[in-house]
Amino acid sequence: MKAAIITRFGLPSVFQTVALPRPKPGAGELLIRVEAAGLNRLDHYIREGGVNPNLTFPHVLGSDAVGIVEEMGDDVSGFSIGDRVIPMPGYPTDPTDLGAEVLSTSRSYAIRGLAENGSYAEYMTAPARWSVKAPNELSSVDLATLPMALVTAVRAVKVVGGVRAGDTVLIQAGASGTGSFMVQVARALGARVAATVRSDSKRAFVEELGAELVVGMEDGALDRVREWSGGGVDVAVDNLGGASLARSVDATRPLGLTVLMGNVLGLESVLRVRDVFFPQKRIAGTLMGGVADLEWGIEEVRAGRIRPTLDRTFTLDEAEAAHTRLAAGDAVGNIVFAVS
Repeated sequence: MKAAIITRFGLPSVFQTVALPRPKPGAGELLIRVEAAGLNRLDHYIREGGVNPNLTFPHVLGSDAVGIVEEMGDDVSGFSIGDRVIPMPGYPTDPTDLGAEVLSTSRSYAIRGLAENGSYAEYMTAPARWSVKAPNELSSVDLATLPMALVTAVRAVKVVGGVRAGDTVLIQAGASGTGSFMVQVARALGARVAATVRSDSKRAFVEELGAELVVGMEDGALDRVREWSGGGVDVAVDNLGGASLARSVDATRPLGLTVLMGNVLGLESVLRVRDVFFPQKRIAGTLMGGVADLEWGIEEVRAGRIRPTLDRTFTLDEAEAAHTRLAAGDAVGNIVFAVS
């Protein structure tokens, strides 16, 4: 099978397209012919070597995939040959680990493409337990924009953020792959949404997703958000980290909540603690969601309340170009490999 691999850490130029043996499904696993594979910012950091310096080479990146079941291992039920499926982007890798109440806190939880070979290939295996059937009315390319970004957005906004109809919500980096779904999840829940963007060129895109107010990330920009929300938003979702966290907390109202789930701008942040405990603000961390979060998100997509946000497609042979765009932060929405 064809696969885009890396044999060392480095720039996007480290990618090679090679032929690898087609994997065989083990007990409880599906063999999936990949039709489309989504790219995530995490893939860029893994390629650079900043996430798992002990990665075994050659390695296939990629956590998001949509494809057709071509073979099934023993003890698989609920699926048939020919089903189109979406494997979870992260799940417990130990077959005896049934998953914690919050899936990403399971003892053997790992993100696909990090702990084991991923989706940048014509075939992959995935546990049937951690796979869901894909709706037939949506294209595989559109569906490939969903898994990690959508499941993360649903957990951050709906579950951890507890967003309800009438709430005011701030989404940082609203034009990013994850941010674009966070805007839509909040709108689907009936909230009013403000968002930040890195450049004016992305403003119209975020407005089309349903954000009432779109501002830049420069100092003072969030003053407009506080004014728009009448003194501070109910919930801020910060997928940037670093210095952005303090700004997000500052943009919330007294008793407001900041949901933190990223570190693009840095691993450390400085907060004025009195600005948190005097107004009794809250900060909650989150990571990726579970099967129920993905299924809820897919139903919202089917209902038309959330739409896939495709930036553009590449082939596996164009992995270097795809990662160059990913690294530059130029994508508006999600980048996808059209595999087969």
